[in-house]
Amino acid sequence: MSTQKRIGILTSGGDCAGLNAVIRAAVHRAELTYGWSVIGLREGTQGLLRRPVDYQVMSLGMVDGAMLRLGGTVLGTTNRGEPFAYPMGDGTVRDRSDEVIGGFRELGLDALIGIGGDGSFAILRRLAQKAEIPFVGVPKTIDNDLGLTEVSVGFDTAVGVAVEALDRLQPTAASHQRVMVLEVMGRDAGHIALAAGIAGGADVILIPEIAYSIEAVAAKIRQVRSTGRNFALVVVSEAVKTLDGSGVTRAYHGGETRYGGIGSYIGDRISEATGAETRVTVLGHVQRGSPPSPRDRLIASAFGVHAVDLIAEGQFDRMVAWSNRGVHSVPLAEAIARNARVLPDDPLITTARGLGISLGD
Repeated sequence: MSTQKRIGILTSGGDCAGLNAVIRAAVHRAELTYGWSVIGLREGTQGLLRRPVDYQVMSLGMVDGAMLRLGGTVLGTTNRGEPFAYPMGDGTVRDRSDEVIGGFRELGLDALIGIGGDGSFAILRRLAQKAEIPFVGVPKTIDNDLGLTEVSVGFDTAVGVAVEALDRLQPTAASHQRVMVLEVMGRDAGHIALAAGIAGGADVILIPEIAYSIEAVAAKIRQVRSTGRNFALVVVSEAVKTLDGSGVTRAYHGGETRYGGIGSYIGDRISEATGAETRVTVLGHVQRGSPPSPRDRLIASAFGVHAVDLIAEGQFDRMVAWSNRGVHSVPLAEAIARNARVLPDDPLITTARGLGISLGD
């Protein structure tokens, strides 16, 4: 294209592996194919709120192969400070969306690529609609719960970290005749627990989409013992509820509440029901900080290239997506609306049951 454009790119929400690979691919495609420049916005919309605007001109020299391997995001990210209800120091909230839009205008940007999940996309889409900003979304979430895409950036790496943890827990479980409980992330969906549990040889997988009973879990552990095996592996998603239907959460500084602790709850119940010695491991943010897996690097690269192509084609308010071994785009609003939880007929549910894995039901 003959007209040079300035494309903004930002990462928003929780970090994950593969974000830098998206940025790298977008810069390569924009500069090498279209002759455009890419402007990296620091810490998501926070960079657009600052004056002067906090940004970085991204050059090919900055986005080499080393960047492809980096976890996290070189631009920084945030999951706080919603522009339409920004928390102020005096405890009030204020609509600062016009300031964000002003920062975008100040940089003279022609379009924006946002790498985020459903929450980030909802905010970015609202900003884009208010200011008529040409916007394209790239899905990233270790939970893999965005609609209309088979996979999001970060999911494969998170599963790999969980599988590696199971590989390390198995020998020590066998050495001490223990039941090892591994708590993995998964805010509302059990995709990480399900995939990692199958790949890591778990005996029990508990996910928020399937109700469980401790007796069913205990029965599986007794069945494992009856075969002569002296240990068991249990994977539980952080969003699994207690038997009375309550989520297990922890309060953090500033009043923020997050999931955490269901692993210990399940471990105690297993010990009470079976007499087994249990140990609990909580992976937490270890799943976010790893260098991206080869598959995440590939998916992220394909997404970054396609996002720039969508801008070149004038296709906006869309999200890049992966299905049928290919990359395409879908309406952003539909992707946000269709939360992709684990369905009862999911092929991996069938696989788990076929392997004799207990899902607690």
